[in-house]
Amino acid sequence: MLLNEFSATFLLIAATLVFLLPTRWALLPVFISACYMTRAQGLLIGPFHFSVIRVILLAGWLRMLLRGPHRAGRLDGLDNLMLIWSAWLLVTSFFHDEPSDALVYRLGLIYDTCGFYFLVRTFCQSMDDLVQLFRMVAVVLTPVALAMLYEKLTAYDVFSVLGGVNAVPTIREGHVRAQGPFAHAILAGTIGAVCLPMTFSLWQFSRTMAVTGCVACLLMVYTSTSSGPVLSTLAAICALAMWRYRTKTKWAIWLMAFGYIALDFIMKDPAYFILARIDITGGSTGWHRARLIQSALEHLSEWWFAGTDYTRHWMASGVSWSRQHTDITNHYIQMGVWGGLPLVALFLAQLARGFQAVGITIRVWRDADVPLSFQYLPWALGASLFAHAFTCVSVSYFDQTYIFLYLALAAISSAHSRARELQGAIVPEPS
Repeated sequence: MLLNEFSATFLLIAATLVFLLPTRWALLPVFISACYMTRAQGLLIGPFHFSVIRVILLAGWLRMLLRGPHRAGRLDGLDNLMLIWSAWLLVTSFFHDEPSDALVYRLGLIYDTCGFYFLVRTFCQSMDDLVQLFRMVAVVLTPVALAMLYEKLTAYDVFSVLGGVNAVPTIREGHVRAQGPFAHAILAGTIGAVCLPMTFSLWQFSRTMAVTGCVACLLMVYTSTSSGPVLSTLAAICALAMWRYRTKTKWAIWLMAFGYIALDFIMKDPAYFILARIDITGGSTGWHRARLIQSALEHLSEWWFAGTDYTRHWMASGVSWSRQHTDITNHYIQMGVWGGLPLVALFLAQLARGFQAVGITIRVWRDADVPLSFQYLPWALGASLFAHAFTCVSVSYFDQTYIFLYLALAAISSAHSRARELQGAIVPEPS
């Protein structure tokens, strides 16, 4: 047992609230657990580590099974992709050197991702539930942002009393990089960046809540002092600004594709080495990220089918926590290390299906004369997902930040299900 007295009390109260709160508030203890507890606090049961957030997820599933709601709509393409992704992740465990260890780790990963994803799918039943979801995000992130600001000003992380994070945060180029309860400052700033579109979309429903949430998100980005979250914020803002030109998104996609090809012709190095030239906050490791992509392509034969157990030779630098691996700062490549190109393809398919569902939902709601303020909600989710997709090029999620990626996907899937019901028939699947 790894719980201290405070965490044990917190866990008991949070689990109780999951059962007692009304359905529209049932996810609040889950968000609170993810943002106010470090991964160090939890329970050890055999080879499995149940962190606080994992126990709360279990409480959420028990509440759903015992009390409801039991209706989450029919499984759609994104739901099925989640299940297929999980199945392949499990199957590839047996292609690694230590299948039992790989299986335990992957079961935990699936528990986190699918457990939260389908919980949101179940509890998010309507357009009003989407608004409520965004409000909870704004409320929960505000204290985290204030704690990170305190951390930046004093060079002390208040969450260190829970273990799992250092009391003295990382200082680079003379700047404190606040991380709050998260495993790294980049992940903490990333949460602020990807949640910004959700809080911004509350403007038509509660301007006070929208301003509070946006300030909290931007404060998290600022205090993390990392180039990645700043760029992710810009990506989110650009995606939000495209709302006015939402009928021309295909042109924007083609423009980005041709822009990348043009860079490849202009630059001496491959176009992805543009990452090495970006340094907003000072001390950026963009070159490492670009070189990692190149190394992964050079060693494709080692991992293309089911992943690999050894990447240390990919880069000149290693990591202190593993003799077998280098620092995989790319979520797409991390998928490849876990399960080869098929897992990468399934993850990309999840993102693609998410963007597609956003477009379908907006069109259906527009044809059904749903108010424009509600039509903007799935667009904000799409902007959040775009920020995630952008971030995955330079960050690999490895702590409770997983839930914010799958929050966007699950909420998109729920909105899509409501759109299909509103239309009165299932929207035909694209060929």
